Amino acid sequence: MTSPDFGDHPERALLDRLEEYYDDVPRHSARVEDHGPLTLFVPEGQGWPFYARPARGGSGPLRPTDVQKVRARQRELGIPESFEWVAETTPTLRAAAEESGLVVHEHPLMVLDPGTPAAGVDGSSGNVSVRIIGADDPILPGALAVPQLAFAEPGTHVGLAGTPQLTEAINARVADGSVERAIVRIRAGLTVVAAAVEHGSVLSAGQHQPLAGVSEIVGVGTLPAARRRGLALAVTEALVADARSRGAATVFLSASDDDVARLYARLGFRRVGTALIAEPAE
Repeated sequence: MTSPDFGDHPERALLDRLEEYYDDVPRHSARVEDHGPLTLFVPEGQGWPFYARPARGGSGPLRPTDVQKVRARQRELGIPESFEWVAETTPTLRAAAEESGLVVHEHPLMVLDPGTPAAGVDGSSGNVSVRIIGADDPILPGALAVPQLAFAEPGTHVGLAGTPQLTEAINARVADGSVERAIVRIRAGLTVVAAAVEHGSVLSAGQHQPLAGVSEIVGVGTLPAARRRGLALAVTEALVADARSRGAATVFLSASDDDVARLYARLGFRRVGTALIAEPAE
């Protein structure tokens, strides 16, 4: 996987802006622990498990002992031993993570530049409509469940999970409190959900998280049995439009792999770096 050249100052300024966003967003939903060159975000209650990442404004190389210290704290707290960062911003963390025994996964980091509209895609086809989902919308549980099924069957091929599996996933999301937590975040303006809906059933969905003129598009996924219909791109376009309407000049995302990155490039997103996630081997 080839990373872009960061010799020019404007690109560095963009990465610095994303670093500020990465550091600010978890602070609305997690307790923060400082561990020298690393910051650990600890979930409150049953929320998102979060991760550790480089301390904002930190400098100097990271060592395997820095990672091992945080991993020990994560085990003590009973949360995942997970680290997230941008390769170009913190280049020494990868070697430190790998030497500590973690496996590092690469994801293309892509940005839709300020003032660049998303290339148009058809937001409706036949009986499919794409819309922003409010906190009181009855299809919200489906919009939260579909990406879960999508990520369980990664890739862009048509998969097996369909309506029966979606019903089970919806029930699980309601039972574990995910829906209630999402309602709180939507009402607070911290999360926006969009979905592609056909005959009252969600086929594709995703979210964006606006904060201080920047928003990250996350969790876009299509029900595996409904893939290859352009639904994820239509959902992404709706999220971009909503983010821009809320004042987000910079909209970005991390694609799961190069194949998915090529799809997002059709909307005008361009590769600016590599997002890295380090976790224990399965």
